Amino acid sequence: MKKTKDGARLWAMVWALGLAGQLCWNMENQWFNTFVYARIAKDPTIISWMVAVSAAATTFSTFLFGCISDRLGKRRILISAGYILWGIFTILFGMTQYLTGGRTPGTVLTGVAAAVVLADAVMSFFGSMGNDIGFNAWINDHMNDGNRGQLGAALAVQPVIGTIAGTVVGGILVGTGDHYMRLFVVMGALVIVLGVLSLFFAQDSPDLKPHVKGSFREQFFSIFNVPAYLEHRELVWVNLTLTVYFIAFNVYFVHLGNYMIYFLGFSADMMGYIEGLGLAVAMLVTLPAIRLLNAGRAPLLTAVSVVLNSVGLLLMGFLVRPDRVNPSTIFNPLLLCGVLLVGLGYILFLQTITVWSKQLYPEDARGQFEGIRILFFVLIPMVIAPLISNPIIKRSGEFVDENGFTAYLPTNTLFLVSGFLVLLTFIPLYFAARARKHS
Repeated sequence: MKKTKDGARLWAMVWALGLAGQLCWNMENQWFNTFVYARIAKDPTIISWMVAVSAAATTFSTFLFGCISDRLGKRRILISAGYILWGIFTILFGMTQYLTGGRTPGTVLTGVAAAVVLADAVMSFFGSMGNDIGFNAWINDHMNDGNRGQLGAALAVQPVIGTIAGTVVGGILVGTGDHYMRLFVVMGALVIVLGVLSLFFAQDSPDLKPHVKGSFREQFFSIFNVPAYLEHRELVWVNLTLTVYFIAFNVYFVHLGNYMIYFLGFSADMMGYIEGLGLAVAMLVTLPAIRLLNAGRAPLLTAVSVVLNSVGLLLMGFLVRPDRVNPSTIFNPLLLCGVLLVGLGYILFLQTITVWSKQLYPEDARGQFEGIRILFFVLIPMVIAPLISNPIIKRSGEFVDENGFTAYLPTNTLFLVSGFLVLLTFIPLYFAARARKHS
């Protein structure tokens, strides 16, 4: 990588595109769910369908555009087109609230819920085109032995900064009056602007070349050659480690906002401040991790991250209750400690597993292997997790709201289950570490 003007421009695009993308993903993962509770209905089933259908759309998008980008030998055009369309459909998603015709949340028709799920899926499809394939494959093209740890740290920190900024700024924009449309317009416009700027400032790697393997159909379906994929034994176990961890992650994280707002009683902006403070402190872990990553200590770092995550979740599950928090202040020691430990584990895991997996991709199929990563990172966890979280919420958080409708809130039980689930990550991690040792 050049350390001149081109190098500075590269890093500027790494951070600008990465942060804009993470802000938009954070909005989908967090504020879309609170939007559903505020504007549509307090029913986790709608969120479960959103998560599963958008995951399927995301995965199909990565396989499709991963193949296209490898054949063309181009990433920038996918980034630009994807980000612009991503921003447009983010704004359009917010407009689904007008389909309720002003009815009280809880009386929503099935058609409105279906429209919300569809709008989220379309947005995710183009978001994956621009970010999961365009941006991530572009990053991988520029990764080398000299910048591997630094790029891994950037990719790990960006979701955290996106979560911090997204929750704090999102909370301010939404405010106490549930001004969700304002949030969607601001975030959507930001992503559109970055998509336009990437046309002029993002450059494909000079080493990137088209890789055409027969017809498009042959190349597209070649990625589903299971015996060939299983030859990458270490990568298989790394991806399984990713899957198990993110099944547990998606059990609790997509419901975290509604848990803090509707169960613990915090306002949207106060929730953002608490999450932001804990994650800002947790972000410091990326600095010492860079050296350990460059030294090849990925299995150890992954193990530490799982332990930290589990302890934080169990602390929140056992000790945090509505009668033990003060919703009017940030200073809630048990909740802050839990958020900090969960954040430490999440950041360290994402930083480590990202670098570990990317360095195992074959050079001539990086785009398509990003698609495989999304299969393990997004589709499988987001299909399985709602099957776990939805019945837990319906059994532990059922109540009748002020309008006499049955509603369901995520409770501390969700964090107890997740705290034990995440420990299952050690099973595939053990085999990934063995494969690494014998490679």
